[in-house]
Amino acid sequence: MSANAIFFDKVTKSFGTVRAVDEVSLSIPRGALVTLLGPSGCGKTTTLRLIAGLELPNAGSIMIEERDVTRLAAAERRIAMVFQSYALFPHMNVLENVAYGLVVQGARKASAEADALAMLKILGLEGLGQRLPAELSGGQQQRVAVARALVLRPQVLLFDEPLSNLDARLRRQVREDIRDLQKRLGLTVVYVTHDQQEALAVSDLVCVMRAGRIAQMGTPRELYDEPADAFIADFMGEANVLQGEVLGPGRIALAGVALETRLRPYPPGAALIAIRPEAVTLHTEGEGLPGQIKRAAFLGQTHEYEVATSAGQMFVVAPAGTAEFVPGDDVRCRVERAIPLQGAPRADHVQMEILNT
Repeated sequence: MSANAIFFDKVTKSFGTVRAVDEVSLSIPRGALVTLLGPSGCGKTTTLRLIAGLELPNAGSIMIEERDVTRLAAAERRIAMVFQSYALFPHMNVLENVAYGLVVQGARKASAEADALAMLKILGLEGLGQRLPAELSGGQQQRVAVARALVLRPQVLLFDEPLSNLDARLRRQVREDIRDLQKRLGLTVVYVTHDQQEALAVSDLVCVMRAGRIAQMGTPRELYDEPADAFIADFMGEANVLQGEVLGPGRIALAGVALETRLRPYPPGAALIAIRPEAVTLHTEGEGLPGQIKRAAFLGQTHEYEVATSAGQMFVVAPAGTAEFVPGDDVRCRVERAIPLQGAPRADHVQMEILNT
């Protein structure tokens, strides 16, 4: 038996002259939570809808649990989807909302409600069955939507921007709930978001999409530490992408200034150099790239700085408790880790390309 729950083979979906998904080949392991991530218009939601059967491809094939579902409608696939808006029936109580899909499938009302009650207990909603959706918090409504999907025993559970309607603190709690549930039940989950932190927090694998294609797929750590190009480096968290040179193992040059740093094996020569904001330490003397503080902000746990250097503007994040700087201070930027990127477009060109797709 294949270890993959979902397999795309050169899948293309066009809307008129626009290719929303362009010859995508994708394998999603069984029991994994895989996030489709990317800027608006990159094709991630269309890919999710192709899995669900809400869209059919123009070319290519889609397999779910080794069954060809390329031409099957949504109702013929064992797929459940949790929508951004939750889509709960406002006139039905929680129990009726969760049992609804089973009743539509032909289950007896008593049996459907028993299964719904069991699912509500699993999701920590025991005792709320008689409430209307309007009487619940946003997080509780989200869990009701998940319960309604899971009670159908789907082979794959899909989430379309599930946390976009929640405030920051509740987003963190609900994403932890989703991740915990996915692990406990061994679910295969495909999760769409445009939020990089959300993707890093919940995913086994992240698939970054760009202009209808897969730009890179890997674990959150792989994409953050080993981005394939400037687009990935800049999209997966903040990155300073500067023109520079690799001088040799552990040595780079920025604006002609040689710096000792940690970097992955890379041939000497000109390269784009991606530097994470937390990988720069600021000092008032000693070695480092000279710069001047242009902006400083205290965020409680961290300080944020904009530093003007001869190599370009740098964004630096330093832990609270370290030396504090103010605009106008002259500093030295020591680079603790750098990521060389050969042959990638400049970051500003990447951003323009995104806007034009």
